[in-house]
Amino acid sequence: MLNIIKTINNGNVIFALEGRLDTTTAPELDQELKNSLDGVTTLIIDMKDLVYISSAGLRILLSAQKIMNKQGKMMIRNANETVMEIFEVTGFSDILTIE
Repeated sequence: MLNIIKTINNGNVIFALEGRLDTTTAPELDQELKNSLDGVTTLIIDMKDLVYISSAGLRILLSAQKIMNKQGKMMIRNANETVMEIFEVTGFSDILTIE
């Protein structure tokens, strides 16, 4: 299960993710991102309460990063050790801006 809490503020969008970002929940986040990124200059994805991310979730992040490279910036915040390890093993830690 994945809860997505979206906050919009002056061209900035924050997505706070809670739960698991996997093959069953990734399409939901993908749709939310596609519906929310027009005119956005900063996208922040807060992973404080994200417990797991699969390759399907990584694909969504890569897709969002490509969009944001053209119109602003994207940051990942508060990733836990498990998620950070996945980012490091897959090389995503070199692609994404992680705070």
